[in-house]
Order: sequence, then structure tokens, then C-alpha cells
Amino acid sequence: MAEKRDYYEVLGVSKSATADEIKSAYRKKAKTLHPDLNKDDPKAEEKFKEAQEAYSVLSDDNKRKMYDQFGHAGVGGAQGDSPYGYGGGYTNFDTSDFDFGDIFDSIFGGGGGFGGFSGFGGGRSRSSSPRATRGSDILMRMDLNFEEAVYGCEKKFNIDVVEDCDECHGHGGFDREECSTCHGSGTVTTQQQTILGSFMSRSTCPDCHGAGKTYKRKCTECNGKGKVKKNKKITINIPEGINTGDRQKVTGKGNPGTNGGENGDLYIEFVVGEHEYFQREGDDIYLEVPITITDSILGCKKDIPTIYGNVKINITPGTNSGDKQRIKGKGIDNKFRRHKGDMYLIFKVYTPKKLSREQKDLIDELADTNLDTDEIKSFARFTKGNE
Repeated sequence: MAEKRDYYEVLGVSKSATADEIKSAYRKKAKTLHPDLNKDDPKAEEKFKEAQEAYSVLSDDNKRKMYDQFGHAGVGGAQGDSPYGYGGGYTNFDTSDFDFGDIFDSIFGGGGGFGGFSGFGGGRSRSSSPRATRGSDILMRMDLNFEEAVYGCEKKFNIDVVEDCDECHGHGGFDREECSTCHGSGTVTTQQQTILGSFMSRSTCPDCHGAGKTYKRKCTECNGKGKVKKNKKITINIPEGINTGDRQKVTGKGNPGTNGGENGDLYIEFVVGEHEYFQREGDDIYLEVPITITDSILGCKKDIPTIYGNVKINITPGTNSGDKQRIKGKGIDNKFRRHKGDMYLIFKVYTPKKLSREQKDLIDELADTNLDTDEIKSFARFTKGNE
């Protein structure tokens, strides 16, 4: 029977060390001495258990007092009675105030640490069995000119899509058989030795990726993945009335799913260009119409272009710049939203800058005409009262 080392010496602390110093020292020892991290050291497990035993005594005030007074004999110094023993089992090791997060991060690679386990003691397990997951959606933008958006159109474009391999029909291989690694379960179980005992960790089988089946011959076309990337020409029909920001879905042309999950969708967002003359607001069309001063004064009939062809309208006498006239139903026939807009004419009166002598005489003659309107009379009164 080997003589036990002093517990303070095992943890590398002085006899006056505080509880926090003892805990910190044990944490460092547990991380550096754990058998899973020191597989080349045949005495790693023995050193690790020795540190556990030392901490179990020195972290307990009553046991520490007994140890300081009577040594190993005061805390049951026989090997068979020691914490975890060198042959016996220890059942009173209180770990409720100890943070094992750092230790588990070191042992299991930091992927979630201690939180991924279901509890204390041996035989605990965690499951990561795969399930079919739908692929993510893709968003792309498409430019349309004004006419394409108003009248609708057919658009063709190329895009890379991931689809089932035609050679192996999406299986990834030929001559299917049960996976020899997981025996058809789709998962593999490994055992980890920790300071709390044995933990069983279950993960997806690395050979069959959770399917439980493998193939004698791997498909060379898709390299066993069951999916291949293809550049495909997509044709879509764009309905009348599409506007900037509208989206159209193309089913199944998004990113591939995993574990047999379906592909995501492709969403096309449209950006509509401007027209030289027509201005669009929602489904309504606005058009600025230039008229002469004569048309403004006398009124007239005028051909007006719309998105459906020319229409003839009456311009009433006395039309001023900024006056608005509505033409019902001559806006955009929006098949996307099942709504039809109107058209609005905004008149702009243009005053001639160059006149002949004869034209000036006519204007002078016109000035002698009584053109007083209520607005002119009201403004004249305001001006006179402001003198």
C-alpha cells in the first residue's frame, strides 16, 4: 500500500489557504490531470483521483479540521474508505458548490459544456439524432422597366440550384445495406470519464450521417452526397401591375435541405424603373400636360397619351397651372393585387417669351378687357388696404 501524500501538497496550497484558494487549485488540477486529457500518462487516473480525494476533504470545514488535527487517520485513511478510493467507492463527495463548466469545456471541446448533460452519475446520455430540416430561402432582386411591370412579361434567367443526383436518385450510392458502425440506429454512443463518473454521449453516426444505412458503392457523380449543383434556366411569368418591393416565389429553388429535408424557396424582389413621362404612385398614373396660354384661356380638345393608348379630353376654359383632371380607370390594372388605378392629368400653362408686334397688340387689347375675377378683386382690396 503506497503511503498517502499530504492533501495540501497534492493541491499545491498552503495549510492556511482559504476555501476559494483550495477550490481554484482543485479546478486547475482537475483540468490538467483528467485522464481524457492525459491518455499517454498511465498514472493520470491515479493522480486525478488523488486530487479528488484531497479536495473532498479540504473543501469540507469539519473534515479539514479533523485532517489538520489527526492527519489521514482522522478522515478514514484506509484506501478502501478514501474518496473514490484506490479500490473503494466514495459517496459523500459534495459538489454542489463547485463549478465544473471549465473542466467540461476542456474535456468535451467547449461545445455547450456541462449544460448539455441530463444529470449527475453514470449512464447519463444526450441524444443528437438527426431530423429532416428544410433548406433556407434565397432572395434575389430583378430589375424591370416601366412597361414590363405595367403590362406583365415573361422573364428567363440562370441560377445555380442544388437538386437530387440523377445518377443515384438522391441516395448517394448503390446496393444499400445496414450501417456497420451504428448497426442501423443512426447514432453512436461513446463513454466519457469525468469527475462525476461515467457519461454516455450519443451522437450522429459519422459514416451514415444518421440514416442507419450505407451503400456498397458510392455514387461518383455526387461523391456520395445525393445532391448536385446545377445551373438552370428558370422561366417565370410576371403578372401585370408589379411594383418596386413586390416579391414572387419560385418553389423549391432555394438552398438544399439536410437529412432528406426539402429545398427552400427562391423569392424574387422587383425593382421597377421610371418612365420618361408617366409617374406612378401605387396603381395611379400621373402625367404633366403642357398647354398654351390660348388653350388655358379658351379651352380646347386635346389628345392625351395613356398606358392604353391615346384618349381625347376636353380642357375647360380658364384652366390654370397645377389644375388636376382625373381619367377614371386609366391607371394600372394590377393583377397582383386585383385593383385598377386611375390617371391624373396635371396641367402646366406655358407663357410665350417672344411675341411679334401684332401679337403684342392683341395682348394689349386683351388687357383692356374686364378680366376681374373674385380672386383678383380680393387681392386688389388687400393691396389698397395695405397702403
